[in-house]
Amino acid sequence: MNISQVRQLLLKHEGLRFTPYRCSAGKLTIGIGRNLEDKGITEQEALYLFENDIQECARDLANNVFHGLFFEFPDGIQTVLINMRFQLGAKGFRSFKKMIKAVLDRDYPEMINQMEDSKWYRQVPERAEGLIEIVRSV
Repeated sequence: MNISQVRQLLLKHEGLRFTPYRCSAGKLTIGIGRNLEDKGITEQEALYLFENDIQECARDLANNVFHGLFFEFPDGIQTVLINMRFQLGAKGFRSFKKMIKAVLDRDYPEMINQMEDSKWYRQVPERAEGLIEIVRSV
């Protein structure tokens, strides 16, 4: 078997897509013909994607939100910010302008106030309270 030829032909026939789409059989598919409905992903693949997503969140926070200051914050604050950025996405996280300012000012009580005064807090109160406890412990 010529695995290079197999790969090349499958890539030609399946194409490469970075977002989910419906294949000709109507199945939710991603990548190079990965049928997500019937096959899904393995634990190893899920953990690989998870790690990449965490690193993406940290890079975004460091480079685009806190402009190099992110890694100067205490570990607990970094953990909370990555968790929120992971859940909310880039756009959703950036809507927490007053909370971001409080973090930049190292005003963690105000960070908590801003977390509590949000739709996010009302939507996921258990998660939010757990994260607030981490901020309180800093």
